[in-house]
Amino acid sequence: MSTELTLIIVIAAVVLLGAVVGIAALLRGKKTKPGTYTTTRDADDPAPTGPAPAGTDDGVTTEDERAAADAEASVGPASSAVLETPAPAAGRLARLRARLVKSNNALGKGLLALLSQDKIDDDVWDEIEETLLLADLGAEATSELVDRLRERVTVEGLRDAGAVRSMLREELTLLIDPTVDRSVASERREDRPAVVMVVGVNGVGKTTTIGKMARVFVAEDKDVLLGAADTFRAAAAEQLATWGSRVGVPTVRSFEDGADPASVAYEAVKSGIEGEVDVVMVDTAGRLQNKVGLMDELGKIKRVIEKQAQVDEVLLVLDATTGQNGLNQAKVFSEAVNVTGIVLTKLDGTAKGGIVVAIQRQLGVPVKLVGLGEGADDLAPFEVNDFVDALLDG
Repeated sequence: MSTELTLIIVIAAVVLLGAVVGIAALLRGKKTKPGTYTTTRDADDPAPTGPAPAGTDDGVTTEDERAAADAEASVGPASSAVLETPAPAAGRLARLRARLVKSNNALGKGLLALLSQDKIDDDVWDEIEETLLLADLGAEATSELVDRLRERVTVEGLRDAGAVRSMLREELTLLIDPTVDRSVASERREDRPAVVMVVGVNGVGKTTTIGKMARVFVAEDKDVLLGAADTFRAAAAEQLATWGSRVGVPTVRSFEDGADPASVAYEAVKSGIEGEVDVVMVDTAGRLQNKVGLMDELGKIKRVIEKQAQVDEVLLVLDATTGQNGLNQAKVFSEAVNVTGIVLTKLDGTAKGGIVVAIQRQLGVPVKLVGLGEGADDLAPFEVNDFVDALLDG
């Protein structure tokens, strides 16, 4: 073979090798969308079994390498856009009290007007009882409060507006119980994040509430990760990811139609453990509380999560405007997944504040967060004193 031919072959080989390396590098540069994850795992056997997630590197040939790439994507930066700075969580309820005052105007003004009359007879007490019942306080709590008020008015002979307000404030505060722990689990454990599972029926603003909760935690300097386990509503995962991206919080999700919700939840907690975040919040599908099979699935999601980490908090999102119907929802959800706290949305506008008392009295589950408007930072930790003052300032 001539020297010239040998040289041509060598040059061709080098060019071909360079092209192969370049293509491989290009393929390895394709990663999943930041803050996302496509899962193919079966909930009852969380080991990886399916093909690489859509949009991932086709050059990754082993499952270990693929899993590493996915984990990196799932806990990476949620967005390259300028991040928003959430309002401080502390004192939000006080700052938003004007809305709460407006929403409970009839209750506060009605009670004070009735109790300040020169003569409080049985007819007036009947009006007071009716006012409380219309505010969704519940029959048991209403009866107890009226009995206490009647006794104090009779013994102390109160009529002055200031004295009546002070008395009513004391009794309402006792009824709501300021000693109850209303903190939401958000502190990292020794070797894992706090895990918060969020449940609720369609239409209560559950996914939006999780997005707002993420802002509360970010304002408290917490590292947060979201899990989009509502795989039945097409826009749910995208909506949740959008909320998270605004404050730099990543979202673990699936791009597969009909993906197993429990599997997505499992992956979210797994990514949270590997990423050493403070808290993982898992969204779930809106459930009709009378659908036994769907409630069983919520239980399955919780069991699958707990294969690797305890669920520290199960928050039930309720629409304050649904009144006593919200209690029925709370009972069924509590039986399915042991609800530990309530997030009460839409407490502004026409909501009836007495539902706060009714929920706690009948279920022994405290209201921990309240939604007071449509703004991104209109979710506030529930503070008993501010809430009662808002009731009476109406």
